Amino acid sequence: MLRRVTLVVLLLVLAGCTTGPDGGASSSKAERTPPQLGACRDLTPDDISQSSNQTPALACTKQHTAETFAVGAFPDTLTKGDDPDDRRLGAYVYDRCQKLFREFLGGDESLVLRSTMTWAWFRPTKDAWADGAHWWRCDVVGGGEQSKSFVALPKTAKGLLLGRPDDRWLVCVDGPSVSGSVKIPCSSAHTWRAVTTIVLGKGDASYPGDRLVEVRTRDFCSESVGAWLNYPVDYDYGYTWFHEAEWKAGNRRSICWAKTRQ
Repeated sequence: MLRRVTLVVLLLVLAGCTTGPDGGASSSKAERTPPQLGACRDLTPDDISQSSNQTPALACTKQHTAETFAVGAFPDTLTKGDDPDDRRLGAYVYDRCQKLFREFLGGDESLVLRSTMTWAWFRPTKDAWADGAHWWRCDVVGGGEQSKSFVALPKTAKGLLLGRPDDRWLVCVDGPSVSGSVKIPCSSAHTWRAVTTIVLGKGDASYPGDRLVEVRTRDFCSESVGAWLNYPVDYDYGYTWFHEAEWKAGNRRSICWAKTRQ
């Protein structure tokens, strides 16, 4: 039973997101100013599909959907060109923000992959880049590009996955199958819940191929979901496995789904 979706966030990171609008004839002071760590914003799914973002920061006590958990500047070796959409910039940011993302939320790799939490990164517009602005910024959001809207975050998302996370932060889908269904918080009515993951290789391992990845995922998820459901006589399970592009982007896991309303 094939259940697969695309790990959009990883691909967006390496591709550098979709090219956003340029800032005009000259970049503004705000675009040249490095972002502030811990700043909160009210972002939408459309916002994270853009490469640059100048949404004003607001007090984290007010309703917001994004929090900046990492900031930095690109090294000189990556800023000699005039293209802020260079794929090497995405790879540089991914290596730093993916690890910091897990540490910030307080979850292990498996739990983070099964959560509604994702992250997006932004850099200056082309005009600001040409003016010497070479910063980057990573924001955590409660949802992904497929989400219709983002979940409002608490005052800070730091440690959000520590202990036993609230269902608002765990990922489910509501549909006849996992494939093609939009991910939603498990606090909403749902038919499938992401319950476990399987590691398919170490960080330096070569991609084993689609067929092997699928078979290993299917076999593991059949047993794993059965155990999670306490070995009922009959049960349905699904699985999400990823392809070579996501593997090269750093993902080494597949996700197992249990058909359940709990």
